Formats: sequence, structure tokens, C-alpha cells
Amino acid sequence: MEAEPEPSQHPTAHAGASFGGRFHYSRAELIADGIVHAVGIVLAIAAGSAMLALAAFHTGPGEYVAAIFYVVSLLAVLSISLTYNLWPISPVKWVLRRFDHAAIFILIAATYTPFLTQLADTGLATRMIVLVWSAAAIGIALKMFFPGRFERLAVVFYLAIGWSGVMVAQTMLETLPPVTLGLLLAGGIVYSCGVVFFAWQSLRFQNAVWHGFVVTGAGLHFAALIDCLVVNRL
Repeated sequence: MEAEPEPSQHPTAHAGASFGGRFHYSRAELIADGIVHAVGIVLAIAAGSAMLALAAFHTGPGEYVAAIFYVVSLLAVLSISLTYNLWPISPVKWVLRRFDHAAIFILIAATYTPFLTQLADTGLATRMIVLVWSAAAIGIALKMFFPGRFERLAVVFYLAIGWSGVMVAQTMLETLPPVTLGLLLAGGIVYSCGVVFFAWQSLRFQNAVWHGFVVTGAGLHFAALIDCLVVNRL
């Protein structure tokens, strides 16, 4: 058993922290969480490579760059999360925690971008991309400069950015293929349901279950991107 960190090093020691999460897990829980991350990383590499290879023949430069950024962002998020969650309690872990939580905002914005580039109304698409990335930048700053604070607010912010697409729902309905829309919606629901387990700190294997929802939600959004950029253009 590792020693509890000094109060000054503990992320929940900052005033205003609502819940900072568990920091002690059994060996079985750590192994389960590591497996979930490893599966996600392997699938992301395989699916990402295949999608980018196929999409290169069916997409424009802007769409393709957005797709690349999504794949890179997903791999970065899973890799940072794996490193942070398996790292032993130490000052380095709290630094990794900042990057882990900040990276979620990058993934949300990177997920939206390839789909927003599909909108026929380029002005609306541009405004939404700016809005999503500006909100993500605020969230990143919150996590990097105020670690351990405003935890509940950050969760609300994750969800708000994640569901910001409802503001252009009509345009997305008119532009994106039905299967793509269904997969996008399903992914958003899975992510949102996973928040319950993110907050359920007392549940055994809580971290692995939460990350299982993350990998599943990302997989559904990955499938949506493949459907949009590859399947519907064959």
C-alpha cells in the first residue's frame, strides 16, 4: 500500500474541490483498467489506420486533416489516461492528472470537427467549430491552472460541450447520413451514461467501468466517422 500524499500534493486539497476521485485501487482493478485502455488503444490504431487509408481517396483536404486530428487526439487521450491511472501516487501523478482531464476537452472538440466540416452552411460550421474549440480552450485552462478545483463544474462543462451539437441539430439532420447521426447520438448517450460511473467512486472496478464507457463511446463515434467519410462515399 502506498502512502497517502501530503495535503499540498493531493489534488483535492485545493479549496473548492467537489470530488477528486479515488487514488487507491487494488491490483485487480488496476489490471482491469489497464486492459480496457490497451484494448481501446489497439482498436484505435487499427481502425484509425484503416479509416485514414480509405478516406484519403474520398475526402477533401480539410476533412482529411480533421479526421487525422481526431485519430491522434483519441490515441493521445487514451495513452495519457493509461499513464495517469497506472502511475503510482507521487507529484508526477498530479501533473499527469492535469493533462488527463484537459485532454478530454481536446477529444470532444476533435470529435465534433470532422462532422461540422460536412455542413453545407460553411458559415454556421465555422462558427460552431470556433465555439466548440473556444469552450474546449477554457476547459483546458481550467484543468491546467486550477487543478482539483471546480470538479463538478468541469463535468457539467464536458457534457455541455459534448451536447452543443443540438444547437445545429436541424442542419446536421439535413446534412449527415442517418446511420452517422444514429451512431453519433448513441456515442453521446454512452459517454453521458458513463459519467454516472465516473462519479460513483465507491463502486469496485469503477475506473475500469468508466473507461469502458469512454472506449465504447469513442468506438461509436469512430464508426460514425467511418460511415460518414468512407461508407457513404463508396
